[in-house]
Amino acid sequence: MEPDLFTAAAEERQEKDPTGSPLAVRMRPRTLDEVVGQQHLLKPGSPLRRLVGEGASGPAGPSSVILWGPPGTGKTTLAYVVSKATNKRFVELSAITAGVKEVRAVIDGARRAVGGYGKETVLFLDEIHRFSKAQQDSLLPAVENRWVTLIAATTENPYFSVISPLLSRSLLLTLEPLTDDDVRDLLRRALTDERGLGGAVTLPEDTEEHLLRIAGGDARRALTALEAAAGAALDKGEAEIGLTTLEETVDRAAVKYDRDGDQHYDVASALIKSIRGSDVDAALHYLARMIEAGEDPRFIARRLMISASEDIGLADPNALQIAVAAAQAVAMIGFPEASLTLSHATIALALAPKSNAATTAIGAALDDVRKGHAGPVPAHLRDSHYKGAGKLGHGQGYVYPHDLPEGIAAQQYAPDGLKERTYYTPTRHGAEARYADAVEWTRGHLGRKPS
Repeated sequence: MEPDLFTAAAEERQEKDPTGSPLAVRMRPRTLDEVVGQQHLLKPGSPLRRLVGEGASGPAGPSSVILWGPPGTGKTTLAYVVSKATNKRFVELSAITAGVKEVRAVIDGARRAVGGYGKETVLFLDEIHRFSKAQQDSLLPAVENRWVTLIAATTENPYFSVISPLLSRSLLLTLEPLTDDDVRDLLRRALTDERGLGGAVTLPEDTEEHLLRIAGGDARRALTALEAAAGAALDKGEAEIGLTTLEETVDRAAVKYDRDGDQHYDVASALIKSIRGSDVDAALHYLARMIEAGEDPRFIARRLMISASEDIGLADPNALQIAVAAAQAVAMIGFPEASLTLSHATIALALAPKSNAATTAIGAALDDVRKGHAGPVPAHLRDSHYKGAGKLGHGQGYVYPHDLPEGIAAQQYAPDGLKERTYYTPTRHGAEARYADAVEWTRGHLGRKPS
């Protein structure tokens, strides 16, 4: 096995002085049975267990896998366990620093190893989403011919960040966020284990609960915070990590949000759906998560403008004005003051009466046009301002609505095939009730059938 993931020198130094490594490193599991969480991936016969040699004999060898999950859920830990347990060559590359040249060197070495002395190679590629399409393409022959067994880790949705040919040649394993119980078990193990804090300090229940809260399901963050708080407590000569000590050590909770990944879209979606559902408190929660994570305030403002038309429409005609004004203000002032403006708009939109009638109306109209239901513009509606238009019959018979007492002319406006088609079906929510009355009256005066 080639110790590329954790170099031999580092391992030797850690064995001599384990306290020289961060607590998160010292507490890394040594076997799959020590892994906290992800039990759905660790059942007998699972791809990961086959990678470490459990049931991997016979014609069906272990498959390449892509590990997808949030930070701190154990992707690197699982690769580390495989590196310690497998009887294969183990090579690690990071997509941050490696390129096609390094990938080809690993593949060439793997082919020599399997051809020369029958040794298979496991390649761990961290942050594969950072590889370009060409770099990912360079992996295909090795994975397809099983010159290497690939373990690739990513925090990005692989359906967007990994090329389809590589996805089809690998098993996608999704890591779930760690539960509070998972992280609690890990913290308690770190407190007592000789590799960890060895019982030097204790963790009261209230401090433990706060630590779980700020960790946000991230094991690495939990252990890092525990180590910092333990160090602060020991410096004070205290054998217990008090809540005040933890709060002094760790400023704020982790926000599980990646502005370039899934969380960007998931939290934005939750914000809009909470506004649509009129849950102002949930909407403010998701807004706060986006603000705290440093989301571009202009992106949030754009989503609010869309929501104002998509979900509120004419039920509250002021909603769009509020959203547009908020977007203009945000562009001028930026954070932190923009958070006040975004809160103002979010509350107004969440509490506004809702109607998607404008959304469904244009959707139905577009659907007809895309299906070819267009037809020629009626002759009396065509442009009659240019020379010769009269000879073509353009504009002849057109009735000018302003010449009539009620300001509405009962004449055909839609193409022949669509003259009875209705697209707008108003609700009677909020201000749209008066539009419902208006559309009923105007369609009647136009001689249209009631919708």
